[in-house]
Amino acid sequence: MLLSEIFASVQGEGVSLGVPSVFVRFAECNLQCTWCDTKYTWDWAQFDRAKEVTDVPVADVLAQVVVLAETGTRNVVLTGGEPLLHQDAIAELAGALRARGFRIEVETNGAIEPTAPVCAVVDQWNVSPKLASSGNKTSARLRAGPLTTFAGLANAGFKFVACSPADVEEIRAIAATYAIAADRVTIMPEGTTPDAIRDGGRALVDPCRAHGFRLGTRLHVLLWGSERGK
Repeated sequence: MLLSEIFASVQGEGVSLGVPSVFVRFAECNLQCTWCDTKYTWDWAQFDRAKEVTDVPVADVLAQVVVLAETGTRNVVLTGGEPLLHQDAIAELAGALRARGFRIEVETNGAIEPTAPVCAVVDQWNVSPKLASSGNKTSARLRAGPLTTFAGLANAGFKFVACSPADVEEIRAIAATYAIAADRVTIMPEGTTPDAIRDGGRALVDPCRAHGFRLGTRLHVLLWGSERGK
């Protein structure tokens, strides 16, 4: 498994906000968001891949997760980068974790089709399609096949990063295109400082109320700023 880091914290985003979790962060990504706060997983122009990426056997990752979870954590979040670039490894690791009583969340940008073996071992999908403000081409960030699949999964929620209230109109259009109900949508402000999250969140309150979307936040940023491993 090509990994960036493994750590224990609480879920900072989405419908599982605040849940004690172990995070397994995969390296590499198929998109390049301008505002990405984990560029150390894929931007090899700015970061040294040899230092940032480790190839770890699945059995070793499993053992690390069990140790980090201790006795009070039963939630594991597979994140990135983009985890679905590593679907065979996910199927093996998630299957082994679920056999030990863990619950599995996978965070994905929604641009890669999930395989049946992976779908079978995921308890919750946190699908985060990227908007035009991310700087990615539409053809790369919004792919009809994968998004249709995720929209049809009862255990998939949709989490959007909004750089401004203007982004909410694009979110409405995506939700309408794929028949995603408003109560499955969480919108959170972009930012890597507590002030940016607070101010951005305030600006999103009225648009979320107007359209029935859930307003989210980035709890880890509010608590630790841009500190890694949190």
